[in-house]
Amino acid sequence: MLPIAVLMEEHRLIERMMSLLRREKQRIEAGNEVDLPLIDQAVDFIRMYADKTHHAKEENILFRDAAGKDLAADHRTLLQELLDEHNHGRRNVGELAEASKQAAQGSAAARRTILEKLDLLPDLYREHIHKEDHIFFPAAMEYFSRKEMKAMLGEFWEADRKMIHLKYETVVEDMEGSGH
Repeated sequence: MLPIAVLMEEHRLIERMMSLLRREKQRIEAGNEVDLPLIDQAVDFIRMYADKTHHAKEENILFRDAAGKDLAADHRTLLQELLDEHNHGRRNVGELAEASKQAAQGSAAARRTILEKLDLLPDLYREHIHKEDHIFFPAAMEYFSRKEMKAMLGEFWEADRKMIHLKYETVVEDMEGSGH
């Protein structure tokens, strides 16, 4: 199995979440109230699964190893672009989380921010995933030997194994920070 197969499979689940966000945006635009529990679950999913599980494998393993290769200039540029998009996504998810908190306190401006983020994030992820699946990932694999790819897969499995602990450490820290 190629390491990118794992990442591409994870992309499919992220795409499903982005579809849910698109539907929520349509619901709100149709005059419904913001489903704040859905927004909060989406924020948690993006932070824990898309970012700390999926993007961590990309950034801390695949991209790290690719950066150590003699990449063609266009591949090196694309690698930086993908990293920048990860950071752009993180900022916008943070803004969505903050807007959700403000909306829970009755802020009308927060509703507008939520709609803005529900418009931006699915498009950002769609374009980003396309670049990875169809351009960067296939090209990147050409730089690695079978042995290197096998080692990368091993690191992926180890990173996934640790995620349940990180998830619940984060839950406890969030609860402690909120005064519970």
